[in-house]
Parts: sequence; structure tokens; C-alpha cells
Amino acid sequence: MEESEFKRLADDAMSAIEAGLEANDADLDFELAPGGILEIEFADGSKIIVNKHGVAREIWVAAKAGGFHFRWSGAAWVDTRDGSELMQKLSTLASQQAGEPVNLA
Repeated sequence: MEESEFKRLADDAMSAIEAGLEANDADLDFELAPGGILEIEFADGSKIIVNKHGVAREIWVAAKAGGFHFRWSGAAWVDTRDGSELMQKLSTLASQQAGEPVNLA
């Protein structure tokens, strides 16, 4: 995948995550930091960090449950370990940390 295609696809994914977070009523806050790093902070002070890793052409997620790498499959961003889709996995991780439902899918 070319860098420009990765950037476009990753930017679209980050925008979709932001839109999903804005649409939720969960007790969380988020900020897109310089460099395209999305920080999601929960009421207990824990965070989930989502960032674009251009060299690997992946989106990386760091959460209490661990680190996850998502690669473009041609149709969706999928976890390199278990094949789960980015928005579904992020919904699960955010719900766990928020202690309430967070649906981004």
C-alpha cells in the first residue's frame, strides 16, 4: 500500500472513531493530539491511545487490555492477531474501560 493511500484510509478511520465517540453518552473525553494521536480518557483516569503507524501501515491501539495492531485488509482495518474489526474491538475496549456501553461500530 502506498503511503498516500494509507494516510487517506487511516485518516478516514480516525474521523470515524471521533464521530462515534461524539455520538456516545459514555463518561469519556477525547482529544486528537498533534501527530494524529487520539487520546480517549475515561472517568477513572485510564486512557486508550489510538495512533497511525505509517512505517508499518497500521493503526495501533493501546488499552488496559493490551496493545493491538490493525492492518487494512482491502475492506476493513483488522486486528493482526485475531482478525477482529477495528471499530468493534475499540467499542469493546472502550466499554470495558468506561464500565458502560460504548458503541463505535
